[in-house]
Amino acid sequence: MIGETTEYTMIVHGQQKYTVSDAVQAAPGLVVFRMPNIQSLNNPARWRIGHHEGRAIAESMTRENALKGVAILTESGIDWTRNEDDLQNAISNKTARDLYAKLSHVWCDEPGSNYMPGNVAHNGTYTDADIEEAAREAKADGFSAADILVAMSHTVPWMGLDTEDFNEAHNRIVTLAEAD
Repeated sequence: MIGETTEYTMIVHGQQKYTVSDAVQAAPGLVVFRMPNIQSLNNPARWRIGHHEGRAIAESMTRENALKGVAILTESGIDWTRNEDDLQNAISNKTARDLYAKLSHVWCDEPGSNYMPGNVAHNGTYTDADIEEAAREAKADGFSAADILVAMSHTVPWMGLDTEDFNEAHNRIVTLAEAD
């Protein structure tokens, strides 16, 4: 049922399968889930839109944007409940390019298109220690609240947070850094 948490088996690298226990049924045939931290370690876009048969359709830095991407896919008129082979035969390269262009307006990309050096698998999750360290660095650099905002929007783990979580983390860092 739409909006419910479900177990989802994603297909990685062709035939490897990995089960995610907390995917959300976002629309008929489509799920949204956070990539497990052991998968795609250099990909900061941790949220995936998946087809019910396991293939990735798109990825995003945030859950919010992945859900916006599902809305675009749903509005496309494509029946995502069909099996993968039928979809591949029904969706032309031009249609796929057009869909990815539309998805880019809500910050969703083709799977595997994001890359950062090192292990960024924890993008979008943070600890109190991360907040404290970011505040120490911001204070040492003399950052203002605006400087902190810009720095956070371009770095892990902050750039992968949904809006409310980002704002909360920003406020905590600004307070601890005694930034104006």
